[in-house]
Order: sequence, then C-alpha cells, then structure tokens
Amino acid sequence: MIPALREVDEVQALYLQFLQELADAGFRGETTPSYASRTVLATDNSIYQVLPQAVVYPRNNRDLQLLAELAQREEFRSVVLSPRGGGTGTNGQSLTDGLVVDISRHMNQILEINAAERWVRVQAGVVKDQLNAALKPHGLFFAPELSTSNRATIGGMINTDASGQGSCVYGKTRDHVLELNTVLLGGKLWRSSAIEETQLQDICTGDSRVAEVHKTCDLVAREKAELIEQKFPKLNRCLTGYDLAHIRQGEHFNLNSVLCGSEGTLGFIAEAKLSLLPIPKCVALINLKYDHFQDALRDAKDLMLAGPMSIETVDSKVLQLAMEDIVWHSVSEFFPAEDRPVKGINLVEYAADSAEELECALEKFIAHIEATIGQPGKSFGYSIARGHAEVNRIWAMRKRAVGLLGNALGEKRPIPFVEDTAVPPENLADFIAEFRAVLDEANLDYGMFGHVDAGVLHVRPAIDMKDPQQAAQIRPITDRVVALTQKYNGLLWGEHGKGVRSEYAPEFFGELYPELQKIKAAFDPYNQLNPGKIATPSDNVSLLKIDAVTTRGEHDRQIPAQVWEGYEEGVHCNGNGACFNWNPDDAMCPSYKATRNRIHSPKGRASLMREWLRLLSKHEVDAVASAQKYRERSFFVGLPKRLVNTLAKTRGEYDFNHEVNEAMQGCLACKSCVGQCPIRVDVPEFRSKFFELYYSRYLRPLKDYAVGGLEFLMPHLAKLPQLYNWPLKLKPVSFLMERIFGMVDSPLLSRKTLQASVRELGVPTASQACLETLGPSQRSRAVIIVQDAFTSYFDAEVVADILRLLKQLDFVPILAPYRANGKPLHVHGFLRQFQRVAEGNSEMLNTLADSGIPLVGIDPSMTLTYRSEYKKLLGERAPKVQLLQEWLAQQQEHLQQQRARVRPGSFQLLPHCSEQTNATASLKDWQKVFSALGLELQNESLGCCGMAGTYGHEAAHKETSRVIFQQSWAPKLNGSEHNQFATGYSCRCQANRFAGVNLRHPLQGLLAQLDN
Repeated sequence: MIPALREVDEVQALYLQFLQELADAGFRGETTPSYASRTVLATDNSIYQVLPQAVVYPRNNRDLQLLAELAQREEFRSVVLSPRGGGTGTNGQSLTDGLVVDISRHMNQILEINAAERWVRVQAGVVKDQLNAALKPHGLFFAPELSTSNRATIGGMINTDASGQGSCVYGKTRDHVLELNTVLLGGKLWRSSAIEETQLQDICTGDSRVAEVHKTCDLVAREKAELIEQKFPKLNRCLTGYDLAHIRQGEHFNLNSVLCGSEGTLGFIAEAKLSLLPIPKCVALINLKYDHFQDALRDAKDLMLAGPMSIETVDSKVLQLAMEDIVWHSVSEFFPAEDRPVKGINLVEYAADSAEELECALEKFIAHIEATIGQPGKSFGYSIARGHAEVNRIWAMRKRAVGLLGNALGEKRPIPFVEDTAVPPENLADFIAEFRAVLDEANLDYGMFGHVDAGVLHVRPAIDMKDPQQAAQIRPITDRVVALTQKYNGLLWGEHGKGVRSEYAPEFFGELYPELQKIKAAFDPYNQLNPGKIATPSDNVSLLKIDAVTTRGEHDRQIPAQVWEGYEEGVHCNGNGACFNWNPDDAMCPSYKATRNRIHSPKGRASLMREWLRLLSKHEVDAVASAQKYRERSFFVGLPKRLVNTLAKTRGEYDFNHEVNEAMQGCLACKSCVGQCPIRVDVPEFRSKFFELYYSRYLRPLKDYAVGGLEFLMPHLAKLPQLYNWPLKLKPVSFLMERIFGMVDSPLLSRKTLQASVRELGVPTASQACLETLGPSQRSRAVIIVQDAFTSYFDAEVVADILRLLKQLDFVPILAPYRANGKPLHVHGFLRQFQRVAEGNSEMLNTLADSGIPLVGIDPSMTLTYRSEYKKLLGERAPKVQLLQEWLAQQQEHLQQQRARVRPGSFQLLPHCSEQTNATASLKDWQKVFSALGLELQNESLGCCGMAGTYGHEAAHKETSRVIFQQSWAPKLNGSEHNQFATGYSCRCQANRFAGVNLRHPLQGLLAQLDN
C-alpha cells in the first residue's frame, strides 16, 4: 500500500492514485513518494533542480510494460515519466516534475556474452565498467570510453548516444548497438535492429503504435533525404537524438538510429545487444607539455596526422586541481615538477596488437616531437606511459577532470551549461579563442578539457548560482556560444545530450524540426515521456527554456550565508556521481553499494542536508546558531520537549528530519567520500552536525551513549576483563544487549592486558621525566606510540607485538599514556564532548611532541582522526600523529641494516578503507618498509569491510554490514592467515566475525619473519 499524505494537491493525488493502481496491477519493483527520495533525484550533474512527484524502481521488463500500459489510460494521460540511469547528465536530461523511473537499482544484469561472435546482451541498468570487467577475461570490451564509466549505465549511454575518449576510432554508442528492447507507450515490448525493406513493409501494416513509428520514421527519411544531407553536420559527434541521417543505412532501415540519443522521450530502453571489440594488446600514452593551452589546441591538428588512436587535452586549471587531489599520487611520476610552468597538456594514445607495431608507431611520433621541441607553439617536453596499467592511471586522472573542476575554491564554481560544444577539429583553436573572449569579457574564470581529436571541448565557466546577477549570465553567454558554434559549423551539444538545452533544437534543425515533432508524436502523442526535451509532439506545447527551469542556486540562496559556510563540507556537491561507483573493490561509499539506494550515498546525503538547511531557514531556524545554543545549555534543558517529540515520532507523526536521519544513520563514517569525491564532500562531518541538532529535538537511543562513553570506560573495565567478557557470552545478556542497546556481537576485552605486556617488555610510558633521560643515540631511534581504545583494550596483543618488534629492530618504543581519542563521540554527534576531549588529548600529545620524538598511531581510522576532525576543530594546534608505515618508511636505512635477520617471504596487504582513501600515499610506505627488509608486499584493492568502528555491531546495520563484507572482502580472503595482513582493527574483527579468519597486523607478520 502507498502511505497516505495528509495534505496533497490535485497533481499529487493523481500520482498517488497512479502508484496505487500500479501496485494493484502487480508491479514487482518498489515505489516511493517519500520526500527524501524525491529530493535526492531532483538533481543530476547539471545546474537544475526539479522535484519529481515520486520514484519507481522497476524490477523487470514486465514492470516497465505495466508503467507504459497504465500511463496510456485516459485518466493518467497527464502523468509524465522520465527514465533514469546513473543520473550524471549535465543538461537535466533525467530531471522531471513527474515520475522518475530509476532502472539502475534492479535491471542491472549481464544476460549473455557471446565471445565468439563478439556481442553481449545486457539490461539497461548495467554500468559500463561493470560490463567491461565481465568482458575482460574474454579479451573484449565495450566502447566508447567515458569519464563517468564507473557509474554510467548502458541505458544512459544509449539515451544520450554517448561518446568519449577514442571516438574517432570507436565512434559513438549508436555505432555499437545491434538490437534494442524498448517498451513503448501502451506497453508493447519491441525489439529493433537493422532490417531489410520487406521486413519494414510487413511491420508498417496495421494501425499499431509500432507500425506508426516505423511508417513515420521511414517517411521522414525518404521525403527529407536531401535536406537531411544538407543540414546534418559532418562531424565525428554528429547530432545526438533523433538521428535522421542514419535511419536508412544502405538497404537497411534502423529504428535504433532514432532511439539512440532520444533521452527517454520515445520509450523505455530495457535491454540492449551490443557489439564488442578486442582489447588492444599493447598501449602507450605520450604526455606532451605546453607553455600555453592554445598551443596544445593548435598543435592537435598536426599531431593527428601521425595517426594516434586519440588525443585528449587538459588545461592548467584542471591540471592544478588534479595535483591537489588524491589521484595525483598515481600519476605524478609522469609529470615531474619543473621550473617551467605547464599551461596545457595533450595526451596522445597509441594502441597495437604487438609490441613491435606499437614501438614502430611510437618511434615515428617521438621523432616528430623531438624535432619540434622548442619551436613556437610546440610542446617543450614529454613523458611516456607504457602498458594498460600505467596508461589507465593517467586516464583515471583525466576522468576526474569533470568533478575536479567543481572543487575550485570560493563560491564561484565551474558549472556545465555550455560545456560540450563540437566543431570540426580544424576549427577548434579559432573557435576556442573566440569562446574564451566571450568568457573573458564577462570576467569569468573557467576550466577546459576535452577531445581535441574530435573537436569537442568541455568548458566550464565559474559562476555562483546563488547570486541572481551571476545566474542571469547563463542566458546571454549560452546565446553567444550558440552563435559561435554556428559560425564554425558546429553544435552546442557534442556528446552530453540536449536535455534542457533542447531549446536550441528548432534553431539548429530548422526546416527539419517539424519532422522531429512528427516522430515524437508517433511515439508519444500526449507528451508524457520526458517532455520538453529534444522535440514536442506539436506546436501547442513548448520545449523547456534554459532560464525557466528551477536551478539549484535558486534553492541554495534561501540558505543564509553563515549557515552555508557552517556546512561547507557538503553544500558544494555538484552531482557528478563519483559516489555511485560500481566497483565493489573501490572503497567509495559502501552503504550505497550495499543498498543501491541513492539516499545512502554522499550525493544523496548532501542533497538531503541542503534541503534540510533550506527548510530550517524557511522556518527561521539558523542551524549554526541553534547548535551553538544547544552546546551551551544543560542536558536537562529541553528534555520534556524531547520526550513529547519522541512520543509523536513513535505515533508516526511525519517530520522530514526523520527521513534525513534515516539517510545519515546508514552512513558508516568511513570517510571514503572525503578522499574519493572530487568535491571532497565530507558526509561524516555534516552528519555529526545533523545528529547534534536532531537529538536536541528527539531523545537519543541508549546505544549512542554506550558507544560514546566506551573509550572512557575501557581503562576501568580492563582491570577485570573476565568480569566484562563472561556476561557477554551468555545468550540472555546478548539478547538484552540487542533489545536495550541495539548492539550485537560486542567485542571482548583482551584477556592479557596491554599493561601486563608492557611490563614484561620493559617499555616505558611517556612522561617528561622519561623523555629527558634518553641519550642522543636512543632519541634518534625513539618513537612514541599513541594508544587508542580499540587496539589497546580489545586487541592488546597487536600493540604488544608491535612494541616487541620495534624493540627487536633496535628502535626505542615508548608508550603514550592512554587518553580517549573522541572519534566515537564525533561519529554520533556529541560535538561539545568531542571538543573537550580533543582539546585535552591534543594538549597532552603536543607536550610529548615537544620532545622532538615522533608520535605514531596504530589503527588507521583512529590515527587519521588527528589530521581530519582534530585539524578541522583545532587547526595548527592539532597534534601531528603519523601512521605506523609513514614513520617506518622514513627509517629505511635502519631497516636495511636488519635485513639479514629477516626470513624472505611474499605477502598481501588488505588495507583499511580510510587509509586507502585519505592517506593513499601511505600504502606505498608499507611496500617500502617490507622491501627494506627484503620482503615482497602486494597491496590489494578493496572496498570497505563493513565494520567501520561500531557500525557493524549495531543491530540495525548487521545485515548491511554483512553484505558490504561479502561484496569485496570475502572474495579476497584466500584462506591463509599467514600471508595476508590487515591494518585496521575493524577489518580484522570483521574477517573473524563473518569468515572465521584471524588476520594479523602487518607488523605482526614482520615479527614472525624475524630471527631472534
């Protein structure tokens, strides 16, 4: 049943009725009119924000047919539907004020791979990288290559006729579509492919919708053939959507030429049969550096004569942003620092089926480059990446360019609205020169990157859309760019689809636009499918206007400046969708991967937070000021009101706060978003702020107090560990723990305390007196180990073994006095208490650091708190605490002296997700440490283990925690506890909990290899 809403208008009532009848008809997927789901799907990667009436998630083709059947009933002909895949469109293609049909959640299966004939059948929700991962063992891949390939769905690629890097060789998506299964209005599931004339005539008989669309398209192609030949530009990217020029291909008729690029305005793409290509055996990438970006553009024409597979370009702004990003660690070797500033780069790719063929092509190209180095307008240097691994690292950097541009400082952010123009490549440099003049005249900063081989460049001017005067520049700049593209025989839409910018379609299509309207009318006579885009069925309805659709800026400007600044870690999310990453072995947002629910993604949570702040401001509530007042008052102030509100909540009284809370509760606070989101959206930070205010209005669950106080109780409980452990083993106690505190599988205290081991090892506890007694030789080898509650009390053996190893390697380990770190307090929104703990702990650690002896932490998550939450709160007063491997990597000379004592071996490292994403360079430090001791260490690519502190121990999250573990960690555990190491306490717990594997810490592994 669809939950009733108290106050609904006539339009909402219609959509709720539609959803109810859909459910009654046997719809097997999910439907939701919840405000949270609608808010999350109200934006994409464009400047627009359009709130849908509801969201549906079809489970199969039959569900799509039910939607299309019901929509054709007379009472529902004002219901509009828009399909949605990855939701990364830059022109608002999938935004609607009607019903969003999200195909990506369930219809994401690879149905059949025919390697011999080189084709594959997939459902529309399959992600491109997901497909290529399945095809790789067969030596095949699906082209073309997109910057959003780790979240772009095949259905989305087809609907925008996507192209990308390498399109001059591989073409567009349409060039690889063999068959489409499309659900048409009325519910017919139609399979289309290239057909002969006799088949076409058979189909055209009758008066069905299938017959009508075939007759209409054939008539347009025949009667307007000469005009189509004149009007359609001869470009690599051609026109996306309703491609009249390719309806007839030789003797064949192909409806797919109309469906590809149609942006959901003609039907629902359900399945596709795609042609595949062999993966090139050998690849190389030449990275050319230029003094000026314009030089890189002009030189591309000359470079194309050498016959490369593709040429991509990046300007200095994007390059600089990449240098400040997590991705730079993987590519910096190819762009060494120079005194001469790099203002532009060209990335020139070659591919071949043999090393000899590749080297031959490279020799010719390099000879040409070296002969022109130093000449005006030519590159002044280059580097070469060889092999798929190296080349893919650089392409990964280039792929992040879209998101990186949104990470510029300040409120003016580069945004897409004129960002994928296409002109003949020979006109590109002159076109861009005039384009830049337009932006310079408007005093706008901008970043540029793109596919110079195809004449496509992505240009993103920086505008603060919250400022009405700046937002007003969208219209005049777009109009001028449209005129420029026409001047240079190009297009406004090179590869990212039309969407809201369809407004300019009549101008570009001219006399052919009425023919597009005929096609639209044949498929969608009542304008129900993604209306206002590409074409309308008649002149009685109009296309959307670029300045008449609500923008995100119009909503955001309702949030006061001080509140906006107070939540800066989330408000700048631009919807690039990097958090929808398909790969389970990528750490980005495990909660989204496990649930496939977009409210449980950084983008979803950021969207909800922005709307929450807007609604608070609408009710004259200042979130920042309210939080400050809450911190200053006693716990008991407002308690009666919290009781009343909580009782109302239990009665089911609606409050948008609860929907936001649900999304925030699902976050693991792993902080992968901070490291991997190009915009550096920090969900754990604004989540903690939300919890603080939410629980100023409602009562907290008891588990929050238990988790928040855990660090303070541990020193006392650890004095009698059995008194704590024994009850937890009893089923009645476990039952009560779950029912009362909502906690399951609570960890047990170490039977042998750390204090006992420290006494045995003779490791001193850090104090001023202790540190002053160290001589110069001891001081040079000394290190202060900073304790944390989890390893010191639940995993004391690990700490003891680390101290033992350090002593045996002739270091001087010193144990810092135990102090609560405060991370659990921050995670659960006890921000007043966290500040007090952080200040006290920092004072103690900074006093120790004044000795000049480095501070080092053991657990990655707890240690990184000092450079994240502490740094944000305390600035330069935050203590400098290194990860173990960061400090050890600086001791390579000392370690090499110990190599003779270490038995050889080869091992795998299973790193903590926070470590992978927020201290990426430190993973190489582990390899340096092992290498210095003569050992081999391979870093595994992994997602989150699913524990994340206490998340996995919370009863409400246990099953999600299990799903996350099964997605990535479970397949990587090889059954050998001796050659696999895990750096995180949580990770080791989770491996034991769900797989029965007792993983060791890397330094425990080193200890076992050491000959005493």
